[in-house]
Amino acid sequence: MNLQDFNPNGVGVDNGNYFGMPFTPEQAELVLISAPWDVTSSYGAGSAYAPDAIIEASTQLDFYDPVSPDQWRKGIATAEIDYDIQELSERLRSDAEKVIEHLEEGGDPEVESIARKIRRINEGSFRINDNIYTQAQRWMAKGKIVGLVGGDHSTSYGAIKAVSEACGSVGVLHFDAHCDLRDCYEGFEHSHASIMFNVLKDMPEVSKIVEVGVRDFCDDELALVRSTDRVDMYDDYSLSMSKFEGRTWLSLCEEIVERLPEQVYISMDIDALSVEYCPNTGTPVVGGLSFNEAVCLMDCVARSGRRIVGFDMVEVVPTLENKIDASVGARMLYKMCGIALKTRK
Repeated sequence: MNLQDFNPNGVGVDNGNYFGMPFTPEQAELVLISAPWDVTSSYGAGSAYAPDAIIEASTQLDFYDPVSPDQWRKGIATAEIDYDIQELSERLRSDAEKVIEHLEEGGDPEVESIARKIRRINEGSFRINDNIYTQAQRWMAKGKIVGLVGGDHSTSYGAIKAVSEACGSVGVLHFDAHCDLRDCYEGFEHSHASIMFNVLKDMPEVSKIVEVGVRDFCDDELALVRSTDRVDMYDDYSLSMSKFEGRTWLSLCEEIVERLPEQVYISMDIDALSVEYCPNTGTPVVGGLSFNEAVCLMDCVARSGRRIVGFDMVEVVPTLENKIDASVGARMLYKMCGIALKTRK
């Protein structure tokens, strides 16, 4: 299908692209890359299958969006999906399950068979990080906004690295039920639970991480937040208390946005949302944001004049029995694309 034949008011076309869009990456202002990888998921796996499921669900989506009307016309394209990532994920996932089971039973992580599996997983993670980094760097060099569709949250590393190196000072608006500030969780250097720890450690260009919706974290993570001015945390309970006391969500959004620099990368772990939106996500936690609360906060970034220089959406776990996860993922992804395009200068 070419642009001339595309009918935005017609039936969604399953052409292998997100939203059935007809744009090539060369034509589009925004390119979506995919990371079908979930090796380090510590509770529920399956996010490696999210890109294909979201593509399928996205054909059921209508294009008019009151938040960012007609922004899709600037072009949203799908980069070719590297299924070698998924194949490696499937091979290493069995190793990770053995490691996790061993540790949960109180086993010694220094046992040679376990240490060997951890080394293989860490080596694989470095390969995937480099793959995603290279893809993101390539499209950014051509002037594109890059969005990443995971996969587990560890897949965000390469995209954030590429964006931060290209843009200089960047803030990360981090939607999540978890802080993801653990050092080498379960022995995995690039665990899904370590993504923001690794961003702090490896990416000095990221001047601020603002975490929103977190409600499941450990003492060490809280201590790290309190020890650095590079992280601000708006935990779910504190946000709820503010609303109970009469503050509007919009005023809270404006306060959160003021913490961010002029260039913003948005990292959306779908489990930041209340569980009815993502019942099968890898580590569901009661509480959380509504869909529209998350969209409102992202739109506040745009309306503040800040520029969204990249984004990711991760931890969507599709199932054959329940289509809601993929459907919500497709619609959240579309909102993120439109809002990011709205900030393009």
